[in-house]
Amino acid sequence: MGLIVTLIIGLVVGVVAKVLVPGKDPGGWFVTALLGVLGSFVAGFLGKAVGWYSPDEPAGFFSSVIGAIIVLVVYKIITRQRAVTS
Repeated sequence: MGLIVTLIIGLVVGVVAKVLVPGKDPGGWFVTALLGVLGSFVAGFLGKAVGWYSPDEPAGFFSSVIGAIIVLVVYKIITRQRAVTS
């Protein structure tokens, strides 16, 4: 059940991260939603490693937003460097 909740929260979080991170987003809304899911997984993994969440508990909304923003910023840096070197 935690995986399904993480996916649903991640999709919503991707949209929220898109709104919060300034600038043009490479990849459009679909990629942003996928990055939100990845950010939710990252937040869950880090939260479990630190002890904020139990092993079967999904990440919370706000920590997922922070995770998605981190993933989105890293994605923008990688795609920007790839565009400059090409």
